[in-house]
Amino acid sequence: MSKKYFGTDGIRGTVNEGNITGEKFFKFGLATATYFKNQKKTKQIAIIAKDTRLSGYTLEPALVSGLTAGGMHVFTLGPLPTNGLAMLTKSMKANMGIMITASHNPYYDNGLKLFGPDGMKLSDKIEKKIEKLIDAKNTKQLTNPKLLGRVKRLEDGNERYIEILKKNFPKNFKLNGTKIVLDCANGAGYIAAPQLLKSLGAKVVSIGIKPNGFNINDKCGSTYPLKMQLAVKKYNAHVGISFDGDADRIIMCDENSRLIDGDQIIAMLASRWKLKKILKGGVVGTLMSNYGLEKYLKVEKINFFRSNVGDRYVKEKMKKLNFNLGGEQSGHIILGKFATTGDGLMVALEVLFSLRKGRKASHLFNIFKPLPQILENVIVKDKNIINKNKCREAIKKANTLMNGNGRLLIRKSGTEPKIRIMGESYDKNLILKCIKIIKRSIK
Repeated sequence: MSKKYFGTDGIRGTVNEGNITGEKFFKFGLATATYFKNQKKTKQIAIIAKDTRLSGYTLEPALVSGLTAGGMHVFTLGPLPTNGLAMLTKSMKANMGIMITASHNPYYDNGLKLFGPDGMKLSDKIEKKIEKLIDAKNTKQLTNPKLLGRVKRLEDGNERYIEILKKNFPKNFKLNGTKIVLDCANGAGYIAAPQLLKSLGAKVVSIGIKPNGFNINDKCGSTYPLKMQLAVKKYNAHVGISFDGDADRIIMCDENSRLIDGDQIIAMLASRWKLKKILKGGVVGTLMSNYGLEKYLKVEKINFFRSNVGDRYVKEKMKKLNFNLGGEQSGHIILGKFATTGDGLMVALEVLFSLRKGRKASHLFNIFKPLPQILENVIVKDKNIINKNKCREAIKKANTLMNGNGRLLIRKSGTEPKIRIMGESYDKNLILKCIKIIKRSIK
């Protein structure tokens, strides 16, 4: 049975439409309070963080109202990276954590990501249970007036998160003499990221640190790395780092402004961790991971497995296989020992730790040749169109045409009203031809 509210990564959509309204967020809060309240009998605590979208001011109070009406005590943290919320959910021994964000989407979208007491994103099974509670009668879930929850704002969420991050590295780890261009996408990392790198002695050129409620991910951040690349060239920086709206993704560039995506970061970390004998088991990628990464890891004799798209599916597979490294080409990278979800700041620190002592990013990265990959997104009214006979036949025809000279992947977006068509082959014209065949059947 497919899910009604939850997609690949939480709940997401256009503000004041569909599921992203104050009324719905009250129901989400009440339903999650009801579910997690039943998991333990001690004091009931939920913590909430958000990115910098204007709509957060509308949706957060509605969510808080639902949680407290269900008997949950709530701590609000304000703007904080997603994994910061996950880490604090665990360290504060909360029942649950909720991140109000639409990640890399434009400002007019918003949503939420849910975390359990272990700091892990919820399984499909638990999400389905919560969905049943969302659609149940509210009166059954509303608590006794004596048991209503209280709300408190914590002002030091970013500082707590920074301290947790720094504890994972030697005390003598410094970035003195390192010039870094940092693009925070006008999002959730705009406080923590510059503060963290400056505290380690780095010279930081910060962009995307002036959120106004509307400019999150707007021609900046990991989905628009050109801004970072141009700044690295302009300021003669050693490396560029770019996050998305909730700072759970990272895209980088070297001192020559050459782009470094998630696959290249994973390849570098896997090689270094293997050499240092801290790589556990192997690497988990996704269906979207470049075939070049798979081939490289095979040569390096590093196990590689693919999961469904979405960092929570990556983490689930890592947990199942007992691996400690995984991630996505888009920059969701999970360092298993330290994080339960993608964490741009954590990965940035791990990379910068490898770059200390004057090493150049260009020498460290681009260690495998990616297979040419073309991704096209087709906006649709109904994502189930890919299950229609016309589309199935087109996919079959395209795969026949590919004839083992590459790879095609057609899937529904879990977060947007789009069909994603990805092709990989050394023959770019062949990819374009196959994509065209499939697009005709969708439009």
